[in-house]
Amino acid sequence: MARGSRPSDSEEAAEADDLRLDRWIWFARFQRSREACADLVRAGRVRLNGRRVQRPGAAVAPGDILTLALPGRTIVVEVLALAERRGGAEDATRLYRVVETP
Repeated sequence: MARGSRPSDSEEAAEADDLRLDRWIWFARFQRSREACADLVRAGRVRLNGRRVQRPGAAVAPGDILTLALPGRTIVVEVLALAERRGGAEDATRLYRVVETP
């Protein structure tokens, strides 16, 4: 990679065992579009391991705890796995475990 250039999403995922937060939320099907996922993060409605995150490109990895303030509900999940692409609803449920739903 050239000096000063930013890695692409696929390069980031290949370099480490993590994934962009907005992509993971989209892969887990908590929002209908990736842009909606990024907007959710930018609005400060996502906490990663108890800390508010406002960068959609923040890294998420298995074992992380996410608190998502979704429209009409708040959900706390543990990240169990990462995905390479968005699959069906059944595939999405394998990516996380619900820890708490107030």
